[in-house]
Amino acid sequence: MLGKYDITLKNMFSDLTDDILSYFLGIQHTKIEELNIEFPRVETRESDMVFKCSTKEENTIAIHIEFQSDNDDKMPYRMLRYAVEIMEKYGLMPYQVVVYIGENNLNMANGVEFDFGKENFLKYRYKIIDVGEIKFSEITQTNYYELFTLLPLMDKERRKKEKELYLKECVEMIKKIPLEQEKKRELAAKAKILAELVYEEEIIEKMFAEVMKMLNLEKSATFRRLIEEGRKEGKKEGEKEGRLAVAKELLKRGMNIDEIVEITKLPKEEVKKLLN
Repeated sequence: MLGKYDITLKNMFSDLTDDILSYFLGIQHTKIEELNIEFPRVETRESDMVFKCSTKEENTIAIHIEFQSDNDDKMPYRMLRYAVEIMEKYGLMPYQVVVYIGENNLNMANGVEFDFGKENFLKYRYKIIDVGEIKFSEITQTNYYELFTLLPLMDKERRKKEKELYLKECVEMIKKIPLEQEKKRELAAKAKILAELVYEEEIIEKMFAEVMKMLNLEKSATFRRLIEEGRKEGKKEGEKEGRLAVAKELLKRGMNIDEIVEITKLPKEEVKKLLN
């Protein structure tokens, strides 16, 4: 389930980035274009969002936002690779942010550091926003309505204490947003899908039943697209698991890694991991 969301978050949150930059980071900016950063020989995934932006000070920078639904101890190295790629490929200084939306407590480093003296050292940092630590009232008292889609994941202590009552209040707040029906429908669709990360399906269906009926949530283009993407990615994940199983068996039989990569079409690094 978590993998499904990591893959589809880019589509879900394309409209959310402006509110994140303005509210959480205080960056007044104008987007110029979206940049593409990927490492096809190392990783199968792309970075979530990288934008070339102009700030109010008329500086041109790259803003890189990653959405993460689980703790990844390799995140600092991945972010560093992205930073280097942004600088090398586009000649821009990167402002990097990880938005953590996982149910488990945040347990990821926010950088890499070593020091072997003044001629050999590295000190690298990026910002992490832990959505679970954001208070419900902090967001609902603003007009950053895109951020309301994250309400079911916020205020972790209160959410765990109040459980479905908390989710009910989230739904009520979304119903009250002073926006056109279609936009409200899109926000509700995203909130309902994200709620699956921390709530049981029957609770979600119960709490969203009224708003689904009121907004005709099934008509939401976002809702339909993401459900379909989830199905497709679930199929892909199943296919990948099958290839990994084949690779494990071939390793047991003594086949070399390059031949296994050729047969299974898996990244070489993933096959190497199977040796551990």
